[in-house]
Amino acid sequence: MNAVLRRRLEMAARVRDFLRAHRTDGVGDGAAFARFDELVNRAQALAAQQRAGVVATRSATVQRDGLRRALQTKLLRYLAAVGAIAAKGNGELVAQFSLPHNGTSQQSFLTTARGMLEKATAQKDVLVRHGMSETLLDDLTGAIGEFERTLEATRGGKRDHVGASADLEAVASEIAEQVRLLDGLVRYRFGDNPELMGAWASARNVLGPFKSKSEPEAGPAIVKPAA
Repeated sequence: MNAVLRRRLEMAARVRDFLRAHRTDGVGDGAAFARFDELVNRAQALAAQQRAGVVATRSATVQRDGLRRALQTKLLRYLAAVGAIAAKGNGELVAQFSLPHNGTSQQSFLTTARGMLEKATAQKDVLVRHGMSETLLDDLTGAIGEFERTLEATRGGKRDHVGASADLEAVASEIAEQVRLLDGLVRYRFGDNPELMGAWASARNVLGPFKSKSEPEAGPAIVKPAA
């Protein structure tokens, strides 16, 4: 979420708190507030969905990087080594077990790994006779399956993030419209009350609530020397 949108949502939450605090004065009731409350709840749900999409994408990326390293440096490398030996006595195996390039795309890497697994499964007996472990193909199948699931998780996370972001922009725009409407209501109710109007202006300030001039600025703590 970009900083501007985040500040707009923080402003909406402050505005809702102000209106709820003055419900008995007639500004926290009615259709306008009900719609505004609904929009804020919707925006918060979309923001959570957006964050979840980002977290899911990052988590899948970390997991996928680890799986790719294990496939490239251990499982597929072992299979390629056995295949190279087996190919000396079997011309059909020549070039069937070449490792994927390090710089290839994730989808291309997956396609190459699947192809090597399929060929190894078809030639299992030959490869085992030339030193392949009986468990390698099961381990390779599991790792490739996990790798593929990380790609699916990344796509799902991106869909959630992009979809939520688009909806959030639309909801934020409607929230801004409702705040302008509610501003008219608050001015109608409290226009003659400078204190409440100041609190209202602070609540609806997108950059954040106003600070009192008498409020001390935060500074470094002063540590007194021990006696």
